[in-house]
Amino acid sequence: MSAALRRSFTSLAVPNYRRYFAGQLVSLSGNWTQVVAEMWLILALTGSGLAVGVTSALQFLPLLLFGAWGGLLADRFPKRSLLTVTQTLMAFPALALWAVTSAGVVAPWMVFALVFARGAINAIDNPTRQSFAIEMVGADRVVNAVSLNSVLIHSARILGPATAGVLITTLGVGTCFLVNALSFGAMIIALRTMEPHELRPAPEPSHGPGAIREGLRYVRRTPALAIPLAMMALVGTLGYNFQVILPLLARFSFDGGASTYTALAVAMGAGSVIGALVAGARGRVGPGLLVAAAFGFGAVALIAAGAPTLPLEAIALVPLGAASVTFAAGINSSLQLTADPAMRGRVMALYSVVFLGSTPIGGPITGWLSQSIDPRAGLVLAGASGVIAAIGARAAFRRAGTPAIAVRDGQRPHVGRRHPGGARTRRAPAPAAGAVDGRPACDRAPDRVPESA
Repeated sequence: MSAALRRSFTSLAVPNYRRYFAGQLVSLSGNWTQVVAEMWLILALTGSGLAVGVTSALQFLPLLLFGAWGGLLADRFPKRSLLTVTQTLMAFPALALWAVTSAGVVAPWMVFALVFARGAINAIDNPTRQSFAIEMVGADRVVNAVSLNSVLIHSARILGPATAGVLITTLGVGTCFLVNALSFGAMIIALRTMEPHELRPAPEPSHGPGAIREGLRYVRRTPALAIPLAMMALVGTLGYNFQVILPLLARFSFDGGASTYTALAVAMGAGSVIGALVAGARGRVGPGLLVAAAFGFGAVALIAAGAPTLPLEAIALVPLGAASVTFAAGINSSLQLTADPAMRGRVMALYSVVFLGSTPIGGPITGWLSQSIDPRAGLVLAGASGVIAAIGARAAFRRAGTPAIAVRDGQRPHVGRRHPGGARTRRAPAPAAGAVDGRPACDRAPDRVPESA
C-alpha cells in the first residue's frame, strides 16, 4: 500500500473512529435504501413528479427551520449520548412506514408526515455528527476524518439504492423501511462501545438566553468562518442539486432511461469517492484550497454542461464529483478547525443549514430552469455559482487578512496572518507551558491521537 493511500485512511487508526465508521456505513446505507423506497412509494401512490419533489424537500426542510437549535443542543449535551438518542428515535418513522405499507393502508399524507418527522430528528442528529468528528480524532486528523466521511456518504449512495432495487423487486417496498430501522442498531452499538476517556469533549457553553444569536454574532465577526459559510451557501443552494439534474439529463438530454441515469450517477459517485480519498491523503486545508476547489467545481460543471454525448458527459462527471467533495470536505474541515470548541455545534449547524437545508430552495430553482430551458441549464447554474464563489471568496479572504498557511493534519494552525497588502506578520511567540491559544492544555487535543484503545 502506498504512503499516500495509507494517509487516506489514517483516522481509522483511532479505535473510536473505526467503530463510528463501521456503524455509519451500515446506517447511511440503510438511510439511502429508505430514501429510494420513499420516492418509489410516493410515485406509485400519486403518479406525480411534484409529489416526489415535495417528498425530497420535506427531508431537508426541518434543517432549514430548526438546524440552528439542533446545533445549540449539540453544544450543550454530550454528543455521544445525544447521537444515541437521535439514532434511536430515527428508527421509529422507518418502523411506522413499514407498518402502514405492510398493512396496505399507506396514504401520501402518511409518507409526507413521516418523512418530515425523520427530517426533524435529523436537524439535531446532523450538526451533532458533523461536530463529533473532531472529538473522536482530534484536530490533527479532522481533515482526514471529514474526507473519510465523504467516502462513507458516497459509498452508501451506491450500496443503499442497489439494496433498495433488489428488495423492492423481490420482497416489496415495505421491506426497505424495516431494513433501515434495523440499520440504526449498528450505529447505536458503535456509539455505546466507544471508549469515553479517549474522546475530547468541547467545554460546555453558558446556558443563558440568546445562545443562538450569540453563535450568529460569533460567525459574523470571524471572517475565517463567515467566508467559507457564505461560499457554501451560494454553491450549496445553486450548485449541489444533482439529484434533480442527473435524472433530467438522462431523460431529456440523452433520451435515456433508468440505466442512463444509473450510469451518470455511478460516474459522479466514483469521482466523489476518488476526490474524498485524495483530500484525505492531502490532509490540509486553507483559503487557497477552498478558492481553488470552488473554481474547479465551477469550471468542470461548465464543461459538463457542454458535453455533447453520453460517454463524454459521464467522463466529465468524474472530476465534477471529485471537485464537489473536495470543496464540501474542505469547508467542513476548515469550520471545525477554526471554530471555538464551545461554538462548534452551532457553527456546524449553520454548515448543515446552508449545505442541506438549502435544498428546498435550490432544488425547485434548478428544476424550473431545467424544465423551461434545458437540463444543461442546471449545470450552467452550478458552474456559475462555483466560479462566482471562488472570485468573491478570494477577494474577501485578502480583505480580511485570513491565515496565510494551510492547516495540515498533525499540525496546529499557524498564527501568522497575511494582511491585505500581502505581507505576513511574524508568528506569535510560543505560549506559556500548559496553555495553548489561551486555553489550558487539558482543553485542547494532543499533537497525536493515541492509536491504541
